[in-house]
Amino acid sequence: MKLTNKVTLITGGAQGIGKETASKFLQEGARVVICDYDERAGRNTLEEFASDKVDFFKVDVTNSAQIEDVVQSTVDKHGRIDVLVNNAGITLDGFLTKMDESDWEKVISVNLSGVFKCTKAVAPVMLKQGSGVILNASSVVGLYGNIGQTNYAATKAGVIGLTKSWAKEFGPKGIRVNAVAPGFIETGMTAAVPQKILDSMKDKTPLKRLGKPEDIAAAYLFLASDDANYVNGTILSVDGGLVI
Repeated sequence: MKLTNKVTLITGGAQGIGKETASKFLQEGARVVICDYDERAGRNTLEEFASDKVDFFKVDVTNSAQIEDVVQSTVDKHGRIDVLVNNAGITLDGFLTKMDESDWEKVISVNLSGVFKCTKAVAPVMLKQGSGVILNASSVVGLYGNIGQTNYAATKAGVIGLTKSWAKEFGPKGIRVNAVAPGFIETGMTAAVPQKILDSMKDKTPLKRLGKPEDIAAAYLFLASDDANYVNGTILSVDGGLVI
C-alpha cells in the first residue's frame, strides 16, 4: 500500500472528487480526516466507508478557528499530519459585467483564502515533523481562463501561485507542495452546466469524454505517495488533453 498509516486531511472530502480521493487513500492504507461544510454528506460518507480509519468534521474552510480545532484534534489523536489535500471549492459563475461583488468575494473566500487558511494551520505541524505533502486543487481555467468564470479562474490561478511559492518555501524543510489542474470532471458541480456546453467540452477533448472523480483521485494519490518524492512545485493537468 502506498499510504500506509499516512494521516491525511481532505477538505471538501464528503462528495465528488474529495470523496473519491478519501476512498482511494483509505484503500491505500491512509488514515483519513474528512472535512466538509455539508454535515449530512459527511455523515453519509462516514457511514458508507464504515472504517475505523476515517473521521469526519464539519468545517467551513473560511473559518480559521474551525480549521485550527480540526488540526489540533487530528494531532491529538494521531500525533501528526502527513498529507493535506486542499480540495474544497465552489463556483458562482457569471459574466464580469453581471457578477455581484458578493459572488466574487464568496468564491475568493472559499477557493483561495480557504487554501491559505488550511495550509497555514497545518504547516506548523509538518514543519515540526520535518515532512509532509500539501496538495492543492487548481483547474485548467486557472491556467488558461474561461468565459464566465472570472472569480473561479482568478482563485485557481491564485492557487498556482501559492503552490509554487510554498514549494520553494517548504521544500528545504522536507515538505512537498503540488497542485492538480482538472479539466471538466463529472461531479455535482458540472451537473449544473448545460448539456450543450458539456458536449462541446467532450468534442474539444482528444479522449472524447469528461473526466471522472477517480481520475483526479489517482493524480492526488501519485503526488501524495513516495512515487512522487522528487516532484515539487508542479501543476499536474488532468484534462484528457483539453488544452493541447
